[in-house]
Amino acid sequence: MSVHAAMEVATVEKRRSRTWGKFRRNRIAMFGATLVAFFVVVATLAPILAPYDPLLTNFMAVRQAPSAAWWIGTDELGRDILSRMLFGARASMLAGVVSVTIAMLIGVPLGLLAGYFGGWIDAGISRLTDALLAIPFLILAIALSAFLGPSLSNAMIAIGISVAPRFVRITRGQALTVSAEDYVQSARALGASDSRIIVRHILPNVMAPLIVQATITIASAIIAEASLSFLGLGLQPPDPSWGAMLSIGKSFMVQAPWMSIFPGLAIFLVVLGFNLLGDGVRDALDPRQDT
Repeated sequence: MSVHAAMEVATVEKRRSRTWGKFRRNRIAMFGATLVAFFVVVATLAPILAPYDPLLTNFMAVRQAPSAAWWIGTDELGRDILSRMLFGARASMLAGVVSVTIAMLIGVPLGLLAGYFGGWIDAGISRLTDALLAIPFLILAIALSAFLGPSLSNAMIAIGISVAPRFVRITRGQALTVSAEDYVQSARALGASDSRIIVRHILPNVMAPLIVQATITIASAIIAEASLSFLGLGLQPPDPSWGAMLSIGKSFMVQAPWMSIFPGLAIFLVVLGFNLLGDGVRDALDPRQDT
């Protein structure tokens, strides 16, 4: 028994090493991971990196162009845009990660139940999922956020509920496939309980596509948070948010274009990073691309 366990551990380690090697050789994926790591560090170290208080107004420096004193300029209240962007990274990264976590906590259990038990449970969950997927993601997020009230926490809940159907569908499809495997049928024949089969045999084997989907969905959640903040349904002023900064900056595109350019560029780069990272993780976890 110990020899069998040791062989399983060796097999898992070999698989992990091969997956990491494939990911590391993918330069585009490594570039995406570098972008994501950069924004994570920026969000974490924002209080140290920010040269000014992001909420401090200075009416003697309203809409100042980028200079040595204000590296990427100031806004309509004389606040340092760089400092506000550094702190705004916290809201965007938090929204992306927490929203996807909420979506997985809702979607994965429902998908497992639908895929494993089938019958009326599958029919009910699938119809509800189809109904939610018929509504455009951002429209649903806006409606839920407006219903819950404008705040970052409510925006994260709204985004999480809106993207949960994606995880339900993916989990259900994978659970249907895994449930038909011989080792699952053997566990059922040996008297293993449904909960044990789901947790020990099905869930670990559906995690790979879920990890890929989660990585890519974080990018969608960041865009959604920026959109909700742009509409006034996300993080409320005076707290900094990239979407809110874009909303204010649109009124000063001619007089102070830097108010919109830099927040927009930050959103573009972080979303690009997560998309490239997700593509790299998908390729690394795909056994058909083993070399």
